[in-house]
Amino acid sequence: MDPTPPHAFTPHAHFPHLVGALKALEIKFADTAPRWEPDEIDRLLETPFTELFQHATEMQEISREVLQITAELAATPQGTNARDRGALDHLATASTMSSYAATHFAESAESALRLPAASTPQDRRDAENRIISNHATARAYGRVTSRCLRHAITDLDHPLDAHGLTHTPAPPAATPTPGRTR
Repeated sequence: MDPTPPHAFTPHAHFPHLVGALKALEIKFADTAPRWEPDEIDRLLETPFTELFQHATEMQEISREVLQITAELAATPQGTNARDRGALDHLATASTMSSYAATHFAESAESALRLPAASTPQDRRDAENRIISNHATARAYGRVTSRCLRHAITDLDHPLDAHGLTHTPAPPAATPTPGRTR
């Protein structure tokens, strides 16, 4: 008799690919995110539109990749299984948060573009506040995105580990005990 209950989680053959794609995305995110952190507020306000818009472009690319991976996972039987869909929940949140981050980065860039056209000191302060606020909000959404990606990787890695499907180094070959014969 098969000791595995019929409802037990059996990882989809596509899971190692999804985990690999998520890990690559997490590395890409980690490499990109430091460029979004201003050294100081004055530096952020002096950042040109093109650089701020590049932040939006980079986040939009990450968001697109998160959406693709989310769609791939949703297409698997485990992705739609209510009991085993923690990774899908995390990826759905990451999809939303990364989209919000891209939007706020774009709004920050838009405010920077309009900053030189400010006609009064109050208009300038309002534009500066929008740059700072939108950029900070985008970075916060980015941090949530990153955390959700890590949680999704953990959720997908766990069943792979349990089924021995992750790449782990082979244990060293057993050496015969001296003095024992077969």
